[in-house]
Amino acid sequence: MKRADIFEFFRRLAEANPDPVTELEYGRDNVYQLLVAVVLSAQSTDAGVNKATRALFREVTKPDQMIELGEEGLKEHIKTIGLFNSKAKNVIALSEILVRDYGGEVPADRDALVTLPGVGRKTANVVMNSAFGAETFAVDTHIFRVGNRTGLAKGKTPLAVELGLEKKVPQPFRIGAHHWLILHGRYICKARTPECWRCPVVDLCSFKAKVLEKPKSRAN
Repeated sequence: MKRADIFEFFRRLAEANPDPVTELEYGRDNVYQLLVAVVLSAQSTDAGVNKATRALFREVTKPDQMIELGEEGLKEHIKTIGLFNSKAKNVIALSEILVRDYGGEVPADRDALVTLPGVGRKTANVVMNSAFGAETFAVDTHIFRVGNRTGLAKGKTPLAVELGLEKKVPQPFRIGAHHWLILHGRYICKARTPECWRCPVVDLCSFKAKVLEKPKSRAN
């Protein structure tokens, strides 16, 4: 995708959604709850995580409160989420580290974040972007697909796609880029059948097998 096309690609996405944010729910300006929500969202849907954390986040706003709740108490809240046993262990462990080493605060440093249990590069990038306004690109399955399918940033690994986005995404779209791409992949550029017939950037996309007509629904 050419530089001018990339600018237009994001211009259109920004026009449709000027203020993109994560669909994960957490307390306003509560970076700790954001971190926990992102850790819990691995291999789970945002909707499923939100359903599980609504009651949890009314009870727990800080890492010391999570430690007091304990692993078993946390499991009761998140047992509907996939991999909840290992996630509960990681959340308690990272909470203990935050209290012990960071005064209960989430560090605004990606290198520090990825040392926490259950926090990989993608999770750290989400927190750095959503909480601290860093120009990071958190490549999940949606962004990986969109980057490769559209030709925006091709790569065989999430890191390769991330580095491609880092190189290609222009200002003023760098902070919002990963949100626009996630939402685009989640709701339009879907894995099984991309809804190209209603895509605002279809003419800029290099995907050859475009679905330009809405499939007819089968009669019961």
